[in-house]
Amino acid sequence: MPNPTVPQVAVVGGGPAGLMAAEMLGLAGMRVDVYDAMPSPGRKLLRAGIGGLNITHSEAYDAFCRRYGERPPQLQAALDALPPDALRAWVHGLGVDTFVGSSGRVFPRQMKAAPLLRAWLHRLRGLGVRVHTRHRWRGWQADGALRMTGPDGDITPKPQATVLALGGASWPQLGSDGAWAPLLRERGVRIVPLQSANCGFEVNWSAYLRERFAGAPLKSVALTFTDLHGQTIRRQGEMTISAHGVEGGLIYAVSHALREQLHAQGRATFTLDLTPGREASRVRAEVSHPRGSRSLASHLHSRVGLSGVKVALLHETLGKEGVADAAILAATIKALPITVRACRPLAEAISTAGGVSFADLDRNLMLKAMPGVFVAGEMLDWEAPTGGYLLTACFATGRHAGLGAREWLHHRFLLSSTESKPPT
Repeated sequence: MPNPTVPQVAVVGGGPAGLMAAEMLGLAGMRVDVYDAMPSPGRKLLRAGIGGLNITHSEAYDAFCRRYGERPPQLQAALDALPPDALRAWVHGLGVDTFVGSSGRVFPRQMKAAPLLRAWLHRLRGLGVRVHTRHRWRGWQADGALRMTGPDGDITPKPQATVLALGGASWPQLGSDGAWAPLLRERGVRIVPLQSANCGFEVNWSAYLRERFAGAPLKSVALTFTDLHGQTIRRQGEMTISAHGVEGGLIYAVSHALREQLHAQGRATFTLDLTPGREASRVRAEVSHPRGSRSLASHLHSRVGLSGVKVALLHETLGKEGVADAAILAATIKALPITVRACRPLAEAISTAGGVSFADLDRNLMLKAMPGVFVAGEMLDWEAPTGGYLLTACFATGRHAGLGAREWLHHRFLLSSTESKPPT
């Protein structure tokens, strides 16, 4: 029989933020029920683990915090309490070893998410945390009880505190569909519009390029973009040509800046250096070298190492006359312009920008308009590039919200018990 004097807490959402909040509450001996709409918890975490679960990043902490753009002041307390080294130690405590890759990214030794999730759920069960799958949150009853629809019909639990960790609106098939936004707006909570982050962008490719090179990787290129604020960004890495435009790690790294300019101007143009390891003067000399009877494709391959999709992009950009001019061709190899005209839909994005405004939250991530309701993870208005930053902030804000709910409940129950005592 549950002890009625022990606070009961509902955590809505079984992703990294929700499970971390549940752990903090379970460690305090509270009765914790986790509700998740999917058939099993951690679906998006498992999806992130395909190809290697990037838990966090090993770069210097001050540089790490700058990856959150304008949000470090709001996230700082949560990040300071669970910085990358502490997060790695927490993972090790689950019996999962980690290592630092050549890029500085941190992965589990086995690379997969499933062993970590299994060990974590085992720990939570040991703390008495109950996980209810196939339970979708529908808002609140008039008396403050939660409205949940489960496999056996509607239920209306009435916890003393609630942690909402429902994710953003990317990858809705994994549970984070953004359906929570109107439910919170109805309660007067300000929601910054949800947008695609770490996403692909649309480019008006020719039919030839789409049909022949969709899915082709662009390796060893350098992207340069000047943002709305006049800051020039240069990144080297890899990206992919898609049927709709461009995507991949190099694009995700500048997605925030590209999206800002798209909103302001309706288009955004970056350039690609197709031979970042070669000086412009050397490229000009190689391209200008007489090619005799060789085709242009053979000439570019032998002189500057270009082939496949890179050559196709040069033809796409310059046309027949442009590629015949050695000076123009050499300049374009070092700065090939690509104009994007829209973000890909939010459902395709890796993560979400926008969410619950920090102005509507107290220092413990509790909604000012709804005492006892806390918010964590990707529901909050922040974004970060891929590279371990997304997961770190989800873990950290989940922990922060869980501890905040603990503090609020201890204070509330202490006051209640004190007020109920007769005067001596």
